[in-house]
Amino acid sequence: MKLLSYALVLLLPLMCASPKGESIDYAESPAMDYETEVVDSNNYKAYGAPIAKEDIEQKIIKTSYLKFETQDLDKTYFQIKKAIQDNKGFIQDDNSNKSYNTITRHLIIRIPTNNFQKTIDAVVKDVAYFDTKRISAKDVTEEFIDLEARLKAKLTLEKRYLELLSKAKTVKEMLEIERELSNIREEIEAKQGRLKYLQNKVSLSTIDVEFYKLTSETPVTTSYGTKMWNAIKSGFNGISIFFLGLLHIWPFLLLLVIAGLLVKRWIKKMKK
Repeated sequence: MKLLSYALVLLLPLMCASPKGESIDYAESPAMDYETEVVDSNNYKAYGAPIAKEDIEQKIIKTSYLKFETQDLDKTYFQIKKAIQDNKGFIQDDNSNKSYNTITRHLIIRIPTNNFQKTIDAVVKDVAYFDTKRISAKDVTEEFIDLEARLKAKLTLEKRYLELLSKAKTVKEMLEIERELSNIREEIEAKQGRLKYLQNKVSLSTIDVEFYKLTSETPVTTSYGTKMWNAIKSGFNGISIFFLGLLHIWPFLLLLVIAGLLVKRWIKKMKK
């Protein structure tokens, strides 16, 4: 119990509120030897001066969706492929499909963010008209800074619990500390996963390209006489399937016939 009391005293500063009335996960205790700098979501250092905006690396997620018609699917594809290779990107997904009078190819491209606009310019240089052209940029700098700060605080908290675990004297104390460590580790992994996801989206932009070609194909018309003949053939096929089905169940039919004869014989015997 003394160890648990020591833990509460040690972790009490982590429950304090952050500056400006905002709550953060955990903050460093001034009494500890660890040096931790916590940054809140408004780009302020905890208990310090604001960070200059020019010192912050912006984190921008760029995406684009392009849809247009082409007269030569293969030529357009190889033009796009060359633009991707020249700008050090890759095709993440390549999907082709054909409908009633349209052949479509759909590409999802990942490109280093620095080459995002260059790639788009190379892809659309021969396009006269777009069905859809959408380019967007999402600033996730604030979320990135907040996640890094919270992750740093969680890692420090984990370190403190590990120190307490090394000093635990009873099984009960060890189990309680390990339970808290497990919860902290789950939160750390979740924040690390989110940071990794954001970093991937920031470093590699996504270009969604859909291009198609209209064809002159028309549906094949069927005469009324052909439809009648097809119906007659379908009827013969149905009869054939019916008799084939009977062949599959002939043992059951034989049993039914025998059972019917036995019942009929028994009924006659009862009447006599």
